Amino acid sequence: MNKGAVIALGCLTALSVGTAPALAAGNGGGQSGLCHLQSLGNKVQHVVHLQFDNVHFRRDNPNVPSDLEQMPHLLNFLKGNGTLFTNHHTPLISHTAVDILTTLTGVYGNKFGVPIGNSLRRFNPDGTTSGVSSFAYWTDPVDIFSGEVPANPPPQMIDQRGKIHPAPWVPFTRAGCDVGAFSTANIEFENVTIDVDTVFGPTSPQHAEAHSNPTKAVADFEGIAVHCAKNSPLCAKNAGPDILKDEPGGYVGFTALYGNANVQPQISPSGPVKDLDGNVIADSSTPPNPGFPGFSPTASQSLGYVATMLEAGVPVVYLYIADAHDNRGQSLSGVDPKVQATFGPGEQGYVNQLAAYDKAFDTFFTRLAKNGITQENTLFVVTSDENDHFAGGPPSPPNCDGVEVPCTYAKIGEIDANLTKVFFTEFNEATPFTVHSDDAPTFYIQGNPGQTDGVTRRFEQEAGQAKGFDPLDLSQGPNGSTNRLAQALADQSEQDLLHMITSDPARTPNFILFGNPDYFMFASGPPALCNKAVPSDFTSCFIEEGPKGFAWNHGDFQNDIVQTWLGMVGPGVQPLGEFGSVFSDHTDIRPTILRLVGLKDDYAHDGRVLFEALNHEAAGGSLRAHQDTLSELAAAYKAINAPVGELGLRTLTGISTTATSGSDATYAALSAQIKAITAKRNQIAGQMIAMLEAAAFDNQPIDEAAAASLIKQAHDLLASVP
Repeated sequence: MNKGAVIALGCLTALSVGTAPALAAGNGGGQSGLCHLQSLGNKVQHVVHLQFDNVHFRRDNPNVPSDLEQMPHLLNFLKGNGTLFTNHHTPLISHTAVDILTTLTGVYGNKFGVPIGNSLRRFNPDGTTSGVSSFAYWTDPVDIFSGEVPANPPPQMIDQRGKIHPAPWVPFTRAGCDVGAFSTANIEFENVTIDVDTVFGPTSPQHAEAHSNPTKAVADFEGIAVHCAKNSPLCAKNAGPDILKDEPGGYVGFTALYGNANVQPQISPSGPVKDLDGNVIADSSTPPNPGFPGFSPTASQSLGYVATMLEAGVPVVYLYIADAHDNRGQSLSGVDPKVQATFGPGEQGYVNQLAAYDKAFDTFFTRLAKNGITQENTLFVVTSDENDHFAGGPPSPPNCDGVEVPCTYAKIGEIDANLTKVFFTEFNEATPFTVHSDDAPTFYIQGNPGQTDGVTRRFEQEAGQAKGFDPLDLSQGPNGSTNRLAQALADQSEQDLLHMITSDPARTPNFILFGNPDYFMFASGPPALCNKAVPSDFTSCFIEEGPKGFAWNHGDFQNDIVQTWLGMVGPGVQPLGEFGSVFSDHTDIRPTILRLVGLKDDYAHDGRVLFEALNHEAAGGSLRAHQDTLSELAAAYKAINAPVGELGLRTLTGISTTATSGSDATYAALSAQIKAITAKRNQIAGQMIAMLEAAAFDNQPIDEAAAASLIKQAHDLLASVP
């Protein structure tokens, strides 16, 4: 997100098939004696939880090694020492904020308030909408971009009680373990406005710095935190109150270190924290401000900071690393970002950045091992928030592999489409509306008309009929191809089935258009024709961004976006290597971690423990007993409950799209059918997850007959859906 790229990749094949880089056993150096994780035999002393942005295990070009293949020090570590789940998935809508928060909580977006994307919109009482960031500190009120504060603002992270969703660090801090975070969504400050005021108050020195010197305040306070156990020696200085007023069971007397200004003196008292290459981690100012570098950190930066946390005695760390396909700077890619901002598979800048990332992981694992932090005493959890669809043409030369022969792309870049102009050009539609900009835009029609209102129905039908023009698709000619804008549509009934309706109804869009993944759609300006000279010319509405823009799309439902991967290494995890026989998604990560460390949440998960990859001792008696039945139960549960499971995708692309784009009579009949399916699904899935959770966390044996009945009901439900 450097030098040595060609040398590193020249060894790629040998490294990829060689032995795994197992870390030497150690004594878990630096761990605070306060931390009491309850893993079997107390073997897990540390947790390292890494979430990449858009890093792929699959190959986007069959000739070019994938992202993980070009990071053999990480890939071999995961495959050789643990389990790499290759049939792993995102929720919907598959964006960074939604995916990370789903991973952190183990529930879908309807239960924590952020089911849409990195931003969403919220209806105001007058029927207009305001933009809302999905990135905001855990305890914020709803974070509206303009800074306006609605009357009686609901929580940003609103759960189904209408309260703040339980925080992910709480089971660890209650167990005496400090929890560090670097650039991980919503568990540290995401801004220096509402976040600072929520924690420190509008009359605080931190507020004053944010107003007088916002650039320095970002480096000082954003993106870094340590949530402290009670009486933690690390947090004896510089700590502020860690207030969670809605936490089940209460959360009183806990503190946190917010931002580099407060964390760095405690974990690196000798001076600024450095990345793995020995550079001070800082922003891009002139001169640079030591501290948070921004929310697109490189591997060297993120791994360097959390290595320092671990060495200082923080036993649980969460971190995020930016993708390697967007240009992370000339020093890393070798390419001026002003010339090329994004890369296609196998382009030299992309290859260079992945080589730098691989070097960082080699350094990271070696450094941790020297401090006694190894797979013998540490649970490593690594995943990617989502994958992407590459919006680009064929490579040149056709046989390029990126390793020996670099690739180039004559056509590259998302296809931008202003939906305000598209709908006016194609349908003369002038009713005001806004969207969450995406390849799966959510529509908010001014006035928030009901689902059967004529305006809503007209918009949905237009969305189903709208034509697009894709300059990257040469199947119909050398200049591009005409296609349908929408590949699926979801009204509010389907959104409910997909776990996207929160307890704040103002966040619910009228409908969602899941589009061609080459397109990036937005709505701005007044209604106008795309080509005034030729009013019927809709093709002019679609514009290729080119190499100075973006070329990797996500948010949609297509498999190259929603299928990702999960790696787990550590005590209790079997060394299964590549493992694709079990369908999993991001909700399963949280309960699996808690099972391995012997802790519990104060709420029910939507995900289930991935016991198929745990050894018998770590799985426990109730999960070991009747394991075949439990696996069948879990598979059937995910098939009907996961947003991109069999039921979710079948209804989204089938009856939901037919209903939403169809006549009023068709809509009424099929929408009612979706509601009935959802009610039946909820009844079956609720019993399934209760049985799975009881076996995992309460050591309750299952009733074989009841489990078999639920499995049959799930299969019958699937069979009933065309």
